[in-house]
Amino acid sequence: MSDGLSAVGGAPVRSLTGVQIIGTGSFLPDNVVTNEDLSSLGCDPEWIVQRTGIRQRRQAPPDMTTSDMALAAAERCLAAAKVNRSDVDLLVFGTMSPDRLLPATATTVQHRLGLNCGAFDVSAACAGFTYALVTAMQFVANGTSKRALVIGADANSRVIDPTDVKTYPLFGDGAGAVLLAPGSPEQGALAYTLGADGGGMEMLTRPVGGAEKPFRAGATQEGSWLLEMDGRPVFKWAVRLVEDSARQVIEAAGLTMDQINCWLLHQANVRILDAAIEALDIDRERVVMHMDRYGNTSAASIPIALDETLRAGGIRRGDHLLMSGFGAGLAWGTIAWRW
Repeated sequence: MSDGLSAVGGAPVRSLTGVQIIGTGSFLPDNVVTNEDLSSLGCDPEWIVQRTGIRQRRQAPPDMTTSDMALAAAERCLAAAKVNRSDVDLLVFGTMSPDRLLPATATTVQHRLGLNCGAFDVSAACAGFTYALVTAMQFVANGTSKRALVIGADANSRVIDPTDVKTYPLFGDGAGAVLLAPGSPEQGALAYTLGADGGGMEMLTRPVGGAEKPFRAGATQEGSWLLEMDGRPVFKWAVRLVEDSARQVIEAAGLTMDQINCWLLHQANVRILDAAIEALDIDRERVVMHMDRYGNTSAASIPIALDETLRAGGIRRGDHLLMSGFGAGLAWGTIAWRW
């Protein structure tokens, strides 16, 4: 069921229970790119570690697409859930690096998986997985879906300028997936918030390629089709957002900080996570971190963290999870989840 509880910066906090995750899967390309590998671009390897906590990232080879990675993660998810593909009746895909502007990349994955269901993309950048998750949960909670596949995947290396030495080293490629099914009234989102502030859209954007500034073959472009980020204000916003939304969602769920067994925060920058750990006074060992190995995988970061933690035995029935995705939009999604 879903009901209004309170608000985060004007965005409502609601609950959505009766939904469970019955399978997870993830995929990372084999190609490892270390900080030292980026030194030829003018990137200082030690600066990257000190400012971001990232030591390496994965990059998809030229013949691998976002849908390729999503397909691999989805196949592993369905295998873990032991569910026939014919049982999947919905696919929701979060990405900011679709294979094409048209059609939705979800339809490519749907076709290659052999699913007979609706499939659509959700574009909320690094908050894409939490947006896609809550969207799919609505279908399951309302009884219009029995098995909903949710994917977060991004081929960030294709949409970021390699000459931008402050931004290019931050990102990596990858994919993660979860399968939703009806659950008990105690399972699902005890509280969640989805929010956006379009006033910050210029802080993180790809200005060329849409209806506002179309591609113009053979002409000088006003702006770039590659990602542009004003890192300092985005960092300050993210630090405040994680703390504020986590506090209000946990309070709305009737929980305490100590009752969160696992913190699955978007892997954007280790300093954002460190600030959240200090501000919320939480146990660092409960905060999942993989950015040192994978970098910022955008919509894939939370489902990758979830899959790896679950497979390592770090999540058990009844555990409380806090998921928080945040990024371009500016958009965010924070969820207090009971497993």
